[in-house]
Amino acid sequence: MVILAILIALFFALNIGASGAAASMGIAYGTGVVKKGMALFLCAIAVFLGAYLGGGEVVKTLGSGIVPGNTFTVSVTILVLLSAALSLFLANILGIPLSTSEVVVGAIVGVGIVYQSLFMDKLVWILLFWVLTPIVAFIMAVIASMFLKFKGMKSWLKKPSISRTLPTIVIVMGMFEAFSAGMNNVANAVGPLVGAEILSTQSGILWGGLFVAIGALVLGKRVLETNGKKITNIRLEDGCIISGTGASIVITASLFGIPVPLTQITTSSIIGIGFVKDGVAVLKKKIVVQLLIVWVVSPIISMVLSYSLVQWIIEKNFYPMLILSFVFFVIIGTVFSIRRKNVQIPAQTRKETSLTEKS
Repeated sequence: MVILAILIALFFALNIGASGAAASMGIAYGTGVVKKGMALFLCAIAVFLGAYLGGGEVVKTLGSGIVPGNTFTVSVTILVLLSAALSLFLANILGIPLSTSEVVVGAIVGVGIVYQSLFMDKLVWILLFWVLTPIVAFIMAVIASMFLKFKGMKSWLKKPSISRTLPTIVIVMGMFEAFSAGMNNVANAVGPLVGAEILSTQSGILWGGLFVAIGALVLGKRVLETNGKKITNIRLEDGCIISGTGASIVITASLFGIPVPLTQITTSSIIGIGFVKDGVAVLKKKIVVQLLIVWVVSPIISMVLSYSLVQWIIEKNFYPMLILSFVFFVIIGTVFSIRRKNVQIPAQTRKETSLTEKS
């Protein structure tokens, strides 16, 4: 059982790397500064260092800050990690960047509901950060983008020395953001293991950091493509501000042990840049709508999965299986709906192009 818990945690860590960590280099890739393979390689190095050097505080929060540490028996730990990993795996199949903090906290809350042992004060703070940080990131991106549109700033940015330096700064800022992902997100995989005393904090962040890095390198291509290419075109100067701001917010939260949605922060910043360029139209893009839907649905799905599995397997209560069956059909329906839309959009575009050519 202990070995199974560790294996599921490492599988979850792989998916964290593919989702949250990979998204941090989306700007460097989207602006054309680095190729996809190099972006993922640099991300893997930075995310491991972030986990190993600064991931301990968030591990403590997820291990004993939302529910009491003694709640995490080996069986409960397996079910929490399994519920979160399945939710995240769904998002990775669809190529949609998802907050790993949301799915793991949702799964832990499901267990807390079963045993009526939630620390509500800590949970309220976490939820408050989830709501506010993407909004702050969006506003800061809008302000920064508008500031860069002034004539004086445009002239300054066109100087040869600045133009040569910006690509390097974008790469550094992307790695800075990946470093912050390591500090904050690796705890999502190993926090329950530490709470159950299966691993020590140091061992947890070492192995968790290693597998998150592998996940980013091997499985992060689709999420990197979504964040870098499908939302809006990003200039180098925009990328520097977005990554630097996002990383600063996440690192600050990590020092206080608060798990925050790095992926949402980064993606909200990118949407903010697109809002200045394209107005409200960027908010109506289908990819943005899909992101918002998955952000809301995924923590609920992981919470219900966790609650149902604990009730069924540990508490021998079979009624929640009805809820679990409903969630299963919701997941299948979500996958089918999003894939159907992704198939129909290119077909419609080709049709419109053909009509234009005939005219």
